[in-house]
Amino acid sequence: MTQLIDKIEIGKKFFLIAGNCVVEDEATTMETAAFLKEVCRKLNLPLVYKSSYRKANRTSAESFSTIGDYRALEIMSKVKRDLELPLLTDIHETTEVEMFEDIDILQIPAFLCRQTELIQMAAKSGKWVNIKKGQFMSPENMKEAAEKGAWINNNRIMLTERGTSFGYNNLVVDFRGVTIMRKFGWPVIFDATHSVQRPGGLGTSSGGDREFVVSLAQAAAAVGIDGLFVETHPEPERAKSDAATQLPLEQMPELLGNVLEIVRR
Repeated sequence: MTQLIDKIEIGKKFFLIAGNCVVEDEATTMETAAFLKEVCRKLNLPLVYKSSYRKANRTSAESFSTIGDYRALEIMSKVKRDLELPLLTDIHETTEVEMFEDIDILQIPAFLCRQTELIQMAAKSGKWVNIKKGQFMSPENMKEAAEKGAWINNNRIMLTERGTSFGYNNLVVDFRGVTIMRKFGWPVIFDATHSVQRPGGLGTSSGGDREFVVSLAQAAAAVGIDGLFVETHPEPERAKSDAATQLPLEQMPELLGNVLEIVRR
């Protein structure tokens, strides 16, 4: 039986990874997922719904982390069941793999991209593994990170560019890295929203420059990418995580239209 994730044809057809930064509640999640599904249906664009069931990397101990691990995963499972969308979420520890029966893509967070055992345990699940390039990593070094898991799960590995540290509390995108990583043979995704982040820039939380999301996404499409990663929210200013960088849900059709115009030339 064909799995939902197989229909995405990762590496063969341009696709979108998008959703809320973190699972906040069922209503917000379902609203976002349903909206994205309809937009992508009209654009003939394969969609993977993403959301973190728990945010393990927080600027402050007081920052929101989760509504509860199992409750968050239940809500994501509802997205898969009711809307028939494949799912992506973060994995932080090797012991978490057994929790992710309904998750199709396990994501290695940028700060954990050198964790050999974590990458290999995720790969042993047989699922796709998305390794986000660390803000401190060169694109060349991501080849070794990918190879840690590629031999285990038959090359079901993808790499994601999400900006590089540039001094304190700032990131820049060096698009040479996208080209370099694509030469390794695994699909490369561009994360348009984390790339405009200012880590810890607001003191007790991260800031960001949302105004540059569209420009960077278009630039990545022009360079050549296999997929786009975007965090979006119906009301970003009220989001419980990454409020400064999530794109308003209503702006997604225009963003995707602009990017696909470049991709499909």
